[in-house]
Amino acid sequence: AGIGKCVALELARRNARTILACRSRERGQAALEEIRAATGNNAVVLRELDTSSLASVRAFARAVLREEPRLDVLVHNAGVTGLPFAVTPEGLEQTFATNYLGPFLLTNLLLG
Repeated sequence: AGIGKCVALELARRNARTILACRSRERGQAALEEIRAATGNNAVVLRELDTSSLASVRAFARAVLREEPRLDVLVHNAGVTGLPFAVTPEGLEQTFATNYLGPFLLTNLLLG
């Protein structure tokens, strides 16, 4: 939704292979179908990613490195604010993990 969906829509309009990295499979699938219908670009794919989970980040990065011959652009758009204090299963504060640690790890893993 929001800025991320607009960026993905514009990339797909430009005929780019576009990976939607979404925490919710259901919402991601709806966005995928909408973007494909609006652009005619079937090279839009959905992958699950929860940046608050370092295990999810590692699994996503492994899949991208295995499945994609190259990565030209990475747009970090996930973020949360105003959540009550919570700790992830990995023992990290959830907002910090989602907004900083997950994206930092993802970028570093994808750099190769």
